[in-house]
Amino acid sequence: MTALLRLEGVNGYYGASHAIRDIDLHVDEGEIVTLLGRNGAGKSTTLKTVMGLVRCRGGRVLLRGQDVSAMPTHRIARGGVAFVVEDRQIFSLLTVEENLRVAWRKGSPWQMDDVYRLFPRLRERRRNGGGKLSGGEQQMLAIARALLGGPSLLLLDEPTEGLAPVIVEHIADTLAQIAARGVTILLVEQNLAVCERLAARHYILEEGHIVYHGGAAEFRAAHDIKQRFLAV
Repeated sequence: MTALLRLEGVNGYYGASHAIRDIDLHVDEGEIVTLLGRNGAGKSTTLKTVMGLVRCRGGRVLLRGQDVSAMPTHRIARGGVAFVVEDRQIFSLLTVEENLRVAWRKGSPWQMDDVYRLFPRLRERRRNGGGKLSGGEQQMLAIARALLGGPSLLLLDEPTEGLAPVIVEHIADTLAQIAARGVTILLVEQNLAVCERLAARHYILEEGHIVYHGGAAEFRAAHDIKQRFLAV
């Protein structure tokens, strides 16, 4: 497989705080890969560094082999990367449909009907304001909005956090469908059942370092690793 995304020795800082250190990872075309770790391990920072929201200071972020480490966020987005952040950041004063229409990009393979088929609840609530939606509906809207830009790579930060089990199941099913349509996914997620169900490979971060990388079968059996680095 060809790596759509590759991080080579990537370092990221918040001021003088060294948040991620010498990160090496890759995500191949069509894969779902998870980035795991306890709170504060550097998972969100890694996604933000890919997106250019945290500047890469040392190392390289490569998208289809092109170094995007110094690119501004809007150019990375135009290159086919979408980021669904942990707090969703929908427009609360706009309706569901208005949220979606402002995100649609001409030429995108994803149209309004596509995302409404993925998320029928959004079609039902399309005239409702974003601020009137439940947490699960807001997450559906955030994912749908990202897809309308036509990304080849989708970065997801804790998409099932705080959601009811039935909504978690729906989100997991939907991510599988999105991947089946050719969108590559790098997923930060605490729900190990979701991770093991969806992902081909897993990375674990601890104090800003990659401390584990393994395939699906290996990770499923790695009870000691999960206990050491993921148990609360």
